[in-house]
Amino acid sequence: MTAGEALRDAEARLGQAGVDSPQADAEWLMADLLSCSRSELPLFTDTALSVDQQTRLATRVERRFRREPLHHILGTAHFFGYEFQVTGDVLIPRPETERLVELAVAFLESLPHPSVHDLGTGSGCIAVALAKRCPKANVIASDLSEAALRLAKRNAESLEALGQVAFRHADGLDALAKGEQVDLILSNPPYIPSGEIDALQPEVRDHDPCLALDGGPDGLRFYRMLAAEGRSRLNRGGRLMAEFGDGQEQSVAKLFREANWLDVEIADDLSGRPRIVIASAGQ
Repeated sequence: MTAGEALRDAEARLGQAGVDSPQADAEWLMADLLSCSRSELPLFTDTALSVDQQTRLATRVERRFRREPLHHILGTAHFFGYEFQVTGDVLIPRPETERLVELAVAFLESLPHPSVHDLGTGSGCIAVALAKRCPKANVIASDLSEAALRLAKRNAESLEALGQVAFRHADGLDALAKGEQVDLILSNPPYIPSGEIDALQPEVRDHDPCLALDGGPDGLRFYRMLAAEGRSRLNRGGRLMAEFGDGQEQSVAKLFREANWLDVEIADDLSGRPRIVIASAGQ
């Protein structure tokens, strides 16, 4: 069997499963098998696959057919120009979240020695990407999941950011010691309402950690905590930036305004959708 024939079979198989992008996913799996880029695949159309290669591809296609996320199968995901290891212990980094890092970098650039708390770090993608782009920053990355922290540390080590990021096993803002303050709190917290989790796509519902999805009955549990407690954890002039779900912008902004934050803004993600709340602590 040639690579071209196997690619067509894989695309058809994934289409039968209802995968959103069967052609792209089949190409990613084939490119990984052949150790090439997707754009180079046409060069291998007539290349004969070995029996071992056919078996490996078939196994991976079946995993994707059962709706295991593509990035879990590949074992990596790209975020902000860096490659991160991913497993079922963490959410897969999303392009939409890159805007959160962009906004953070823009805010921190003017500070001489900025300090940051990445709350709920997961794979460490936000903390590590920020550390790479802001060499002056000291970053605290916390998570309630010990498995997530282990993975985040591996990512920091592989991307040579381990000396710049301190990892702490803690729940929410408890990662900061009594009286400890930072210039910026960043978070992509759980924001799916509990009752909606069963209706999510199988890739999310069956493979993402529930701890990273469940935002309580209305999806706003963590924003209430951040609005009520976050300001006391910030230095003068500090900011809090947090991602939220589709349609939550008004509810999230209201929580911060009612908690008397000095200034509350909503920023769009890279696709133009309201995605990030920016709250200022004041001078």
